[in-house]
Amino acid sequence: MREFSKELEENVKEIDEILRVNENFDIIKREMEINSQRVVMYYVDGFVTSAIMQKLIMHLTTIKDFGDSSDTAVIDFAKKSVPSVEVDPIFDVDILVTMVLSGCSAILAEGFGKGAIIVDARSYPARTTEEPGNDRVMRGARDGFVETLIFNTAMIRRRIRDPKLTCKYLCVGENSKTDISVVYLDKKADPVYVNKLIEKIKNIKTDALPMGHQSLIECLIKGNSYNPFPKVRCTERPDCACASILEGNVVILCDTSPEAIILPTSIFDFLQDTDDYYFTPITGTYLRLVRQFVFWSAVVLTPIWYFLITNSQIVPEWLYFIVPEDTGAVPILIQLLLVEFVIDGLKLASLNTPSVMSNSFGVIGGLLLGDFAVEVGWLSADVIFYMAIVSMASFTQSNYELGYALKFVRIITLCLVALLGGWGLLLGALIGILLIVNTKTINGKRSYLYPLIPFNPVAMSRLIFRRHKHN
Repeated sequence: MREFSKELEENVKEIDEILRVNENFDIIKREMEINSQRVVMYYVDGFVTSAIMQKLIMHLTTIKDFGDSSDTAVIDFAKKSVPSVEVDPIFDVDILVTMVLSGCSAILAEGFGKGAIIVDARSYPARTTEEPGNDRVMRGARDGFVETLIFNTAMIRRRIRDPKLTCKYLCVGENSKTDISVVYLDKKADPVYVNKLIEKIKNIKTDALPMGHQSLIECLIKGNSYNPFPKVRCTERPDCACASILEGNVVILCDTSPEAIILPTSIFDFLQDTDDYYFTPITGTYLRLVRQFVFWSAVVLTPIWYFLITNSQIVPEWLYFIVPEDTGAVPILIQLLLVEFVIDGLKLASLNTPSVMSNSFGVIGGLLLGDFAVEVGWLSADVIFYMAIVSMASFTQSNYELGYALKFVRIITLCLVALLGGWGLLLGALIGILLIVNTKTINGKRSYLYPLIPFNPVAMSRLIFRRHKHN
């Protein structure tokens, strides 16, 4: 703790040096003399609203006495003379610097003694709360989280008007001092788990969280980098986050990031969708079952197909149509791997294409490349067909990390089938299961395979069947 001096000049000189006012054009130092007393304000241009600051300064000019430099002078002034929603007297220079760089305004004056006042009148640059692009719904709310923490907590408060809803504030990063909020429902979430999670965040030692929530995840879960399966579930939808909180889960919000982290995490959680809850139970259950079947079958579709066509003697006559008549000039295994890479190349190209053209580029590029590849004999039409099914199946859930994890398992299984035949198919499935079992996350007592391991029939039925009401 770095205490203020009773002399205003010494305090101003120290803060000028720390904030480097002369070197930074956007850090504003506003000096005034009001009723023969010197007043100095510090704020960051761009974080404050000019109209509010003008009203605050106009009010200060009407004040006749700023205090007598006693120990309680600054506290009394904050209580009686500052007409703002959030006003705090502070006695630590480091806290003042952090608050100014966070967007608050600081007031120092002769008569405050060993203290200053922080006025929170921040106005962060922010986009509107439009629907998330990668988590759209056919029905339901169209708002989404943004990069401003206080807006995100407000959207949760709007949906859960319960005094037990707790938004715990934490700060992470030696340089960035990123604002973090741990949100949970008191007496609903496991208190032991919540306390351990908060302590883990408090103990993070890092310079900054440049990638927002992703940097926070990597600080919380270290090691096990070879495992591609997602360690936590994220969402940009406030309704999804609130539903998880009401179920007893914990949500972590990170300033500058529009995604909320939902903990604890099970692999089965990724195959739920917000749309399931905006339809009737029978429709929601049907959509959920279709999603589960399509997604998991896509993992083994091409390895099983490749195994069958390379062992065509075991294919029954009624199924013999799956064996291609023209296999193309390139071996089938190379074709399958090539198309896997080409699909990812098209995705990357589409991401860097202007939004007006991206949809057209993806569709036309895929059609043209596939058609030409078949015509020149590089690829078999059967390979294009099966890989198109696999590619579409990957979009049945919104988590890209899970999609790529299962893609890697599929590629490994394909290579093992080419080397070991049927045993390779079993070995590939075993590798996938082992990766899932060994996925390290922040689940406390709960397994990544919960509610399958340990088995909870009620929770498992809720994952499979869309219930009418949550309790």
